[in-house]
Amino acid sequence: MTQVIVVNGGSSSGKSGIVRCLQAVLPDPWLALGTDTLVEAMPTSLQASDGGIAFAPDGEVIVGAAFRTLERAWIEGVSAMARAGARVIVDEVFLGGAHSQQRWQNALSELRVLWVGVRCDATVAAGRETARGDRTIGMAASQAEAVHHDVVYDLEVDTTCAEAMECARTIAAHCT
Repeated sequence: MTQVIVVNGGSSSGKSGIVRCLQAVLPDPWLALGTDTLVEAMPTSLQASDGGIAFAPDGEVIVGAAFRTLERAWIEGVSAMARAGARVIVDEVFLGGAHSQQRWQNALSELRVLWVGVRCDATVAAGRETARGDRTIGMAASQAEAVHHDVVYDLEVDTTCAEAMECARTIAAHCT
């Protein structure tokens, strides 16, 4: 049985909606944790700083050494929860493509992981980004393909036209 589902996609691709739907359709309780949770847990001094995480006016995400230190601990902590018996859905943005996936693969070794890519047309994601009003404009378009660079998935879904629940049911069908 799958112990961890790692959902990777760019900003405004629909990952969070899929994760909420997965929690509703999967038979057991699943924790939803992700990069947004990490950023929200960080001290405000590391949000919008060179050492932490900063968002450039064009949507570029810049992470510093302090962020990477906390991120390493975060990834290990999520892995420890899964090893202790919690089922975990990780809502991620692999800014470093395959290198980002490798960090998670190392931490989640020996666990049953389902790797899911969430794709969305850059124009559609950018439209969602604008409608949301809580994202830096340009982030969705810049991340739409970059987060998938050389990443290997067990399954990919595309939210350009598909609803979150439809994608969640597709993913749930692969959690054996």
